[in-house]
Amino acid sequence: MGANDAVLLDAYSQRVSDVVERVGPAVAAVRVRSGGDQGQGGGGSGFLFTPDGYLLTNSHVARAGAAEVKPGALRYQVSLSDGREFDAQWVGDDPDTDLAVLAIDGMSRGTLTHASLGTSAGLRRGEIAIAIGNPLGFEHTVTAGIVSALGRSMRASTGRLIPDVIQTDAALNPGNSGGPLLNSHGEVIGVNTAIIRGAQSICFAVAIDIASWVIPQLLQHGRVRRGYLGVGGATVEIDRRIRRAYALEQSHGVRVATIEGGSPAATAGLREGDIVVGIDGSVIDSVDRLHQTLDASRVHRDCVVKLIRGAAAPQPMYLTVRPSERRGA
Repeated sequence: MGANDAVLLDAYSQRVSDVVERVGPAVAAVRVRSGGDQGQGGGGSGFLFTPDGYLLTNSHVARAGAAEVKPGALRYQVSLSDGREFDAQWVGDDPDTDLAVLAIDGMSRGTLTHASLGTSAGLRRGEIAIAIGNPLGFEHTVTAGIVSALGRSMRASTGRLIPDVIQTDAALNPGNSGGPLLNSHGEVIGVNTAIIRGAQSICFAVAIDIASWVIPQLLQHGRVRRGYLGVGGATVEIDRRIRRAYALEQSHGVRVATIEGGSPAATAGLREGDIVVGIDGSVIDSVDRLHQTLDASRVHRDCVVKLIRGAAAPQPMYLTVRPSERRGA
């Protein structure tokens, strides 16, 4: 190894050490209990993102081992790298993006170090990625690597697609979930959320830009508000003759398979077999796109749904539907 290589390695090590020294005190081990001290539970990682004790983690960490218990009834304890331990309270979660917010008990928290939220929009492959967490019970463990890929997608436990997931080769293990993924400036660029069991160096984090959109809604409502139509469907290919006849640029739509009685879709007149191809001028070419389009801006507001109806003689139609609010678990 040449002298220049040694200098570069020293600079890299120094940068990682500086980030850990600055942000490490904001990272917490999160323990969850569903009953008394002997109750079932689990745990993972999290990190403080405000000086007054609000902590971000994964939804699956906040609900660990307690699928049948309402989150508000769970007990939380968080411990910091300086040995301090605090009780924490439920604030809200969004299983669709696997994010949750807890709040440390205000009577005992004092002044707390918090991590700064960065942005994931300008990330590039190859950038330094630093993870701090509590893998396999080894608290406040640090690993480092690079951003391996961007723009991945991943299924949440609800079946919805989490977009813009960050792939990293920073070593993660069970228990890292909910901890921060940091850039070389010590800014949070992602929330570590998943590994691929049996694979090496393939780990994923929810992009911090997604978290920055979710956090204000959890603080205000305890949930993320999303629109609900009351349909079940599947992504299907649209016949080329239909696409040519009606000048459809998209190749796919969502075929309606089921409609819940009394739902907004039933009230609007949607039928089984209809192929939804648009909402308010936005192209709907997959079930995931339909989910993404039904955001809070469309709750309790009239929306125009474009669809193709009829098997023998398909015709384009427009229906007005007013989505209600979808209630999560």
